[in-house]
Amino acid sequence: MRVQGSVAATLASRIYLAVLGLVMLPVYLQQIGMEAFGLVGLFFVLQVWFQLLDAGLTQTLSREAARHRAGALSATDLRLLLRALEGLFLVVAAVACTAIYLGADEIAHRWLRHEQLSPVVVERSVQLMAMCMAVRLLGELYRGAIAGFEQLRWLAGFNAVFGTLRLGLVVPFLAWAGGTPTRFFEFQLAVLVLEALALTVKAYQLLPGRGPARTPWRLAPIRGVLVFSTVMSLASIVWVTLSQVDKLMLSGLLSLADYGTFSLAVTAAAGVLLLTGAISDTVVPRLTHLHAQAARTELLDLYRHATQGVGVAAWSVACVMAFHAQTVLWVWTGDTTLATQAAPILGLYALGNAALAIGAFPFYLQFAAGRLRLHLLGTALMVLVLLPSLVWATASHGAAGAAAVWLGVNLLYLLLWAPVAHARVMPGLHASWLVRDVLPIAALAAITAALCSWLPWPQDRGAAAVTLMGTTALVLAASAGGSSWVRARMRRSRNSASTLR
Repeated sequence: MRVQGSVAATLASRIYLAVLGLVMLPVYLQQIGMEAFGLVGLFFVLQVWFQLLDAGLTQTLSREAARHRAGALSATDLRLLLRALEGLFLVVAAVACTAIYLGADEIAHRWLRHEQLSPVVVERSVQLMAMCMAVRLLGELYRGAIAGFEQLRWLAGFNAVFGTLRLGLVVPFLAWAGGTPTRFFEFQLAVLVLEALALTVKAYQLLPGRGPARTPWRLAPIRGVLVFSTVMSLASIVWVTLSQVDKLMLSGLLSLADYGTFSLAVTAAAGVLLLTGAISDTVVPRLTHLHAQAARTELLDLYRHATQGVGVAAWSVACVMAFHAQTVLWVWTGDTTLATQAAPILGLYALGNAALAIGAFPFYLQFAAGRLRLHLLGTALMVLVLLPSLVWATASHGAAGAAAVWLGVNLLYLLLWAPVAHARVMPGLHASWLVRDVLPIAALAAITAALCSWLPWPQDRGAAAVTLMGTTALVLAASAGGSSWVRARMRRSRNSASTLR
């Protein structure tokens, strides 16, 4: 019940932020223009790359906090580990921020292809991005600790509040201060500083024992988790390379205006992961906890139920985006030309994100067990497939080619590598997992979304939005019918209702 409540809170927060982002992004375009929005898209990409600097230590801290709750790690060891990581993160963030800050001139003049924005504005924007990313890196350390303590309801509310500041209040700020990219990033920096401070306070409230001022700083505690964090770091490097190298490459190949169009489609497709990430964020600490207690039956049940829950959300949203991409973008932005240009990118990336969401589940098992070398190998192999394919597809077909490669690589990972990972960590699971927990949901979502595309669609934007919501609800209902977990819950509800009558 506790897990379900955490999932509901996290999901509600993510849905709220996703809807807020969908509403605000067209407003950003109007306020700062497409070329400046290309800088915003680059900012989102660089944030992901910047997270590599934590070397897997944030996830390691989250895992150690979960182990502490399970009685496998003392409070003293956990406090010492956090203090050691704080010092390390401060140094890494400062060095990386300084390097990007000093290299902003080269990035503005040699990498980014801008036409309307002045080089001074672009350079200053890159410098502000560097400061934002450094502060965010520090905040994520404490966020990892809070997640490890399974304070996910608190995190859900916290994320909603600060997401509202970042996504919503920036609009009146830009209207007051001026709609320039530098003003946008200045506002983001201020909010991130406040967010990091609040996360620090909360993490130390949860941490048992003495406060940070009385806990000695030593690097030695990191040695105990060095093997796990090193594997996590290497896994993160190849994973981010797999998922973000296309976006980074295109930032230098496309003009900033075209990159803004690409970023808009990718941002919309990321809604698939925003909705499903709520479940995975909740499930991973619980899987780690159950594995530490050797509760195999409960772990397996949670794993399969979570797969189905993520599948219903991911495949439903992705299939609606894929089969109705142009309508989705037109309803969202009101720009028919932009919708036509970005539709192929949106559809392919959305389906690729759904495959990514499901393909990540074997990793969750490996993470809970602390056995990540196989995940590292599998992701590295996929990177070797991705890079040459991406170079060829981008050169031949531009952003749409990169989107097709994204879908193909994630499908290959799901179909070819997931069985290898399952066989190593949970032998005998894969066939039933794929047949019962994945394929029925995906098939029903795709068939229903495809059939709906044959229906007549209204020409009025408001009526089209209502029709799109109805279509999404229908696809969700159909895909939920493919979930044995959902069907079992419905039967229990009907039985309970019959008993009450």
